[in-house]
This record gives sequence, structure tokens and C-alpha cells, in this order.
Amino acid sequence: MAVKSSGKPTRKGPGGASRKASGTASRRSAGGPRIVIVMPGYNCEKTVEGVFSRIPAGVMKQLHAIVVVNDGSKDATAKVLKTLAKKYAKIKILMHPVNKGYGAAQKTGFSEAVRMNADVAVLLHSDGQYPPEMLSDMITPMTTGRADVVLGSRIKGGQAIAGGMPRYKYFGNRALTILENLCYGMRVSEYHSGYMGYSKKALSEISFLKLSDTFHFDGEMLLMSGKRGLRIEEVPIVARYADEKSHLRPIKYGMDVLRIIMRNFMGKYDF
Repeated sequence: MAVKSSGKPTRKGPGGASRKASGTASRRSAGGPRIVIVMPGYNCEKTVEGVFSRIPAGVMKQLHAIVVVNDGSKDATAKVLKTLAKKYAKIKILMHPVNKGYGAAQKTGFSEAVRMNADVAVLLHSDGQYPPEMLSDMITPMTTGRADVVLGSRIKGGQAIAGGMPRYKYFGNRALTILENLCYGMRVSEYHSGYMGYSKKALSEISFLKLSDTFHFDGEMLLMSGKRGLRIEEVPIVARYADEKSHLRPIKYGMDVLRIIMRNFMGKYDF
């Protein structure tokens, strides 16, 4: 999906706070675009090191920083991250003293990316479910100016179930996405992926600090992208489903999506 925005956008700061624009929306840092990875982490002591090892060397060279938000982990995540920071100089660790939620961790990470004047910020999960090997595919549509937002879609490539997605999640995803597209007037393949990329323009125009602190943050970001007329490009991905513990409760998740749809009808996202 590609939706062109109209008119010249007003530049905003972290989460939509107004600020004076400087340069163009695609201003580059010395040596190329400034690319930041945002990684929320909660009790990820067993998986996060493997995620870093899977980031392609060529992509690692391009990165300005990897902002890891330790969201109140109760295991040895902090110790593992401290060790990784000695190996990977680009890691910046931010701490939440207590668990604030998946969306809250993203807000902290993307606010830091905005502070770093990032041209591109990509969300990467610390549990290894989404493929770090495809970071270049996620980044390129934004650095080449084709897209403002990139969605890593498990549905678009038709490999969701083959990749191990449980059937109940697949059919729930499809049903909710059809309803969301109908209600939002959009045409994306799914609203429930955690592999997302945002340009400087997107992070400037979306008031992301006003969105939820929950697992619905990604879907809300897509909703707001549509409202802002941002160009969305989808990249087919195959997610990895292993033995990691899911914190999602399917029925509650679906009911929450219905509440978001109703809140949108009521104008609660018109900010």
C-alpha cells in the first residue's frame, strides 16, 4: 500500500510535539542516512544475544545506534545486555525500573531515535521471532524515499502458517485485519506484525506518545499512518515461532481491537 500525503507537513518532535523544521525530511547524517534500531526487551536473557548475532554485518555497519529498552526485566536481561554492549559499541541501553508495557518501551525507544535525529528507525524484537536478516529490506524503502512506513508482513508472502504461525492466530489475524481495513478505509495485509520501520517524517507527524502502552501500539501506528496519508510499503517476511512464552491472550486481544475501532469512530485518534 502506498498513500501519498498532501501538502507540506509540519515538523514535530518526539511523539508529535511541535518543533521548528531544519533541513528536508530526508536529511542525511554524515556518511549516509542515520539509521537506528529500537529493541524492546522484557525477560529476554535467552534470546537477545542470538538476535544480535543474526544482524547482517553490512547492516550493522550502516547503523547509527541500537537502542535497547529493558522494560523492567526480572531475569538476567540487564546482565546480558551489559555484556553485549561491550561487544557491540553501537548499543545504547535504556532502563524502565518496572515493566511499563510493549508500547511504552517503543515510546521510549522512538523518542530516543528522534533525539538522535534518526532518518530511519526500525523496530526489532528481542525474542528473535522477526528476522534480523531482513533488516536491509525493511530499511531500503525509506532510505530510497519510496516509503514513510514499512510493514514486515507475515501474511503478504503467504508463508505465515508454513513459518509456524498457529492456525488460531492466523485466522484471528485475517478476521481482524479485514474488519480494520473496512473500518479504517485502508488496504494493508495485516495490522498485527511487530516488524515495523518508520521514517523521520512518520515519527514527526504521528503523535505516538498519545498511543497505548500495550501490544496494540503497532496497529495504532498503522492506523495513524493512514490518517496522516503516509506512504506504507509492505515487505513479506517469515516469522519464527519457537518455544517463547506468549504474553497475548487471544480473546482479550480481539476485544481490545474492537475497542480501538470504536474509539476511532468516536474521534479519539483525531490528534
